[in-house]
Amino acid sequence: MSGALKTQDAAAGDEILAATANGRVLAEDETFAGPAPDGAVADAASGEIVDPQADMPLLASPAESLLRFITCGSVDDGKSTLIGRLLFDTNSVFDDQLDTLKRDSKKFGTTGEDLDFALLVDGLSAEREQGITIDVAYRYFSTGKRAFIIADTPGHEQYTRNMATGASQAELAVILVDARKGILPQTRRHSFITSMVGIKSVIVAINKMDLVDFDEATFREIVKGYEAIRPSLGFTSVTYIPLSAKNGDNLASRSERAPWYEGPTLLEALERAEPETLQAGSPLFRLPVQWVNRPNLDFRGFCGTVAGGRVRKGDAVLSLPSRQRSHVRGIFGPNGEVEEAEDGEAITLTLTDEIDASRGDVIVREGDAIAPQTRLEAEILWMVDRPLIAGARVIAKLASAQAPATVRALREAIDIHSYQPRAANALLMNEIGRVTLAFDKPLVATTYGESRELGAFILIDQLTNETVALGIVTALPEAQTTLLGMPAAAPAAKGQPAAPRSALDRAKAEWLGPSLASDARRARGVTLFRGAAAVMMAVIALLLGLAVWQALILGVLDFVLRPYLRRLMVPAETEALPVDPTDVRDGAGI
Repeated sequence: MSGALKTQDAAAGDEILAATANGRVLAEDETFAGPAPDGAVADAASGEIVDPQADMPLLASPAESLLRFITCGSVDDGKSTLIGRLLFDTNSVFDDQLDTLKRDSKKFGTTGEDLDFALLVDGLSAEREQGITIDVAYRYFSTGKRAFIIADTPGHEQYTRNMATGASQAELAVILVDARKGILPQTRRHSFITSMVGIKSVIVAINKMDLVDFDEATFREIVKGYEAIRPSLGFTSVTYIPLSAKNGDNLASRSERAPWYEGPTLLEALERAEPETLQAGSPLFRLPVQWVNRPNLDFRGFCGTVAGGRVRKGDAVLSLPSRQRSHVRGIFGPNGEVEEAEDGEAITLTLTDEIDASRGDVIVREGDAIAPQTRLEAEILWMVDRPLIAGARVIAKLASAQAPATVRALREAIDIHSYQPRAANALLMNEIGRVTLAFDKPLVATTYGESRELGAFILIDQLTNETVALGIVTALPEAQTTLLGMPAAAPAAKGQPAAPRSALDRAKAEWLGPSLASDARRARGVTLFRGAAAVMMAVIALLLGLAVWQALILGVLDFVLRPYLRRLMVPAETEALPVDPTDVRDGAGI
């Protein structure tokens, strides 16, 4: 009985609500398909919601016009302010962000009563307290001509590692220079790192021109100074722009305070830029294996991101370093099976044969010349406060592979002021050096100019697991070592002369002996000494009364036969090859 009364009460309540409800609103609710766009209105005839922005052109052009760039330079050159002002001038700051900026400028700002645009980018509390950028901040904006991804990188020397991280994915660099201070050591360091990671196009933004009254002579002097170091950097395109990031001069609009400048604004230069950069990957198919997907007994796939080229079903492939061969059975992307995949796509590859491949291996197209390496030459940026010395043990991570490694030689360091190499016994924090690395197991690698994925690496401390360096491969051994019976020329041992190529070379090597033939500097000095001794022998012969022709013959015989006579008398001394104390062979005690 009580249940029937409750049903009657509910029905009566529904009748009351239906009588008092707004019928038009209920009809709209029944056809509701999501929130209406800003400014949407209802059509007078049909009552349907009309989007007034439907026929408007897209603000940003297609995705292929995307430009990734970084801002870099010394500390307090105005990198964050430049990005914040650029976002403001291109209407990329929302109203609530602008309200927050006004409040934060009063609390943290360093520009007095004006807005501190750096706070749009510097979001960490430590950054706001210290007024410097610490971490890399990414911002996105677009204009009617292009879309942009900006990486604001720190200028402080302590955070150079973060700058290098941001530069590794950029296509163009905006290098800021304070008009009052000119080109500083950190400006040079950032310029070299920018060049090191393959960026070819830069914009040198000479900032704070308002503090030097937009003096043209100051601008020209800085341009002249940067042009002096440009040949050592390898940039193909450099644009110089005088501007004031705080006031917006020559940023998004041309400044009347610099009538002598006739070049583009910063935004115009970014919209027009067609940067020449290193290719993201090789034209040859290469897949570093990140994970072996084995969900059941019937499926075994190799997962990874394609580091170059294109792969199709049926292609003949090779797994490195094992060199096992197979063919592609299937290719799976995020949305299921596909017929082919190309550079940059994340895929799962299945093969026709059950080959042994795991994380760190690389699947390549059969016939690819890339090979596993146990030794390579590299440029590295040392990023911790303890020095690097030859013989240091680290863990090298290259693509998805990692292996224990030894810094076999610290060949030279780069002088950040002149960009010239110099001899070095140690590499200090933020110094750039050229080293020889030796891996405990072969890693598939190539030069950075050929592939960013397989030509770049990081070094990790074995004890603390801290990243201590980043590097790029600059050269590989001329001869590959033999792996699993594959024919390849073995590299000559250090200190052993290469095989002579002609009769003259063989005679020269025989005359010098193996010890001198391996060292060009010593060979030149000994040859000069033997020549001087032969001349002295001829002069003595003349003083003893021999004819001139007899003295000359005696001198020539002395020059030619002296090394053989010495080798005959003291063979142990002349035949011994110099020993490299850092070259340790299998089975040797250390």
